[in-house]
Amino acid sequence: MLTYMTVWLTIGRPDVNISFVRIRFRPENEKLHLRAVRIIFKKGKDIIMKTNRLYSTIYIGLCAALTAVCSQIQIPAAVPFTLQTFAVFLACGLLGGKRGTVSVLIYILLGAVGLPVFAGFKGGIGALLGTTGGYIIGFLFTALVMWLFEKAPGKKMILLGISMICGLLVCYAFGTAWFILVYTNTKEPVGIMTALSWCVFPFIIPDMVKIALALALTSRLRKLITFRT
Repeated sequence: MLTYMTVWLTIGRPDVNISFVRIRFRPENEKLHLRAVRIIFKKGKDIIMKTNRLYSTIYIGLCAALTAVCSQIQIPAAVPFTLQTFAVFLACGLLGGKRGTVSVLIYILLGAVGLPVFAGFKGGIGALLGTTGGYIIGFLFTALVMWLFEKAPGKKMILLGISMICGLLVCYAFGTAWFILVYTNTKEPVGIMTALSWCVFPFIIPDMVKIALALALTSRLRKLITFRT
């Protein structure tokens, strides 16, 4: 008597099932049975990994593009600001620290090679080496800090909010140090309090609002993005 066995594999997302293979075997032939199962799970694992990489690539690219778009969205205020940091927070919140960091790195590299993805449609090495270039590079440190916080114990959303704040502080510190160095070498000496009053203090409240918005969107959208390992 021949028996049929259909194996279903969950690929990429928990709501998508794919009938992978149907095999025929004799129950008394245990070796054949075990060998078939090994083949099925090996092939299934390969498909899952390939699908996972595809989803990762798509999401990373989309978040890099989102960062580029948000860089051009300027909110009018006493000191106008963009949504760059919001896009960085959202990318790391939705994709996780590793993929979010890759997304931010791609964004920076796109600007470094000359594409106008930085604020004000700027691009090129000159934009990175300018007075505000340190804050752009600081986005990468923000993503890395958020990545480090993923392993910390505690409630995930609370930790995510803390990681965003810590990452922002690191970005502030690196960007301000860069600003002082470049401004002093190209124009005139500038003190740390002056630099902070120009580059940090006006943006603290807007950045806190961006963190709150990124947290709210992450809590709603994160369950729609599933990666399988």
